[in-house]
Amino acid sequence: MTEVHPKGKDNPRGLKDIPFALPEVTPAEKRKAKRLADALQEGYPDAYCELEFSNPHELLIATILSAQSTDAGVNKATPGLFKKFKTPADFAKVTPEKIEPYIKTIGLFRNKAKSIHSSMTMIVEDFDGQVPNTMTDLLKLRGVARKTANVVLGNAFNINDGFTVDTHIQRLSWRWGFFDDAKTNTAIIEKKLMALFPRDRWSTLGHQMVFHGRYNCTARPNCKHDHPICVKFGVNCDKPLPKK
Repeated sequence: MTEVHPKGKDNPRGLKDIPFALPEVTPAEKRKAKRLADALQEGYPDAYCELEFSNPHELLIATILSAQSTDAGVNKATPGLFKKFKTPADFAKVTPEKIEPYIKTIGLFRNKAKSIHSSMTMIVEDFDGQVPNTMTDLLKLRGVARKTANVVLGNAFNINDGFTVDTHIQRLSWRWGFFDDAKTNTAIIEKKLMALFPRDRWSTLGHQMVFHGRYNCTARPNCKHDHPICVKFGVNCDKPLPKK
């Protein structure tokens, strides 16, 4: 796959601050991406982040908790958690063990309690109690990788610095024929989607794709093959699609 340095002459407009190379995409791929983006906008105009939060640090914590867990499960646990600990300082001044009882219904809760405590402590000590709004600083926090950072930036700060790739988007990217391998690495998927779609739509499109993957083009064997978007783009749940 040919890649173009983000500061090169072929860099897509508005991506000069991206600190890594993006793959070169063909005009046909761009046209297909545009048609798909338009179809997703028509089908899911009100798609949104389904994690419940009222401020940036609550979103950060909810996203950390959502790793290998469902949004619904996280939303059941966070009301009690956020009622008990209202600020990053409240989390920082206790031990991870004090956080655990509020999230014990969530998988990997002990490790996630440590991540929450560590990240909130760093936010208090290094960022004046405010969740940072840059990719570089967010990635310094324990439990935060690009997926989590993209969710926080897009939904708490309206910043498009990358494309969130979860299990639904990974599955759909393969079914739509953007990749030949269903197990393509999420980092590769993110770069391809960033190259294909306009930057100002990254966060919105991520939500729309998740809605489509969560409620219609689901994992086998429950996929609804007759959804208009699936019909239009010829989705085949058993093998990759030929590139159009």
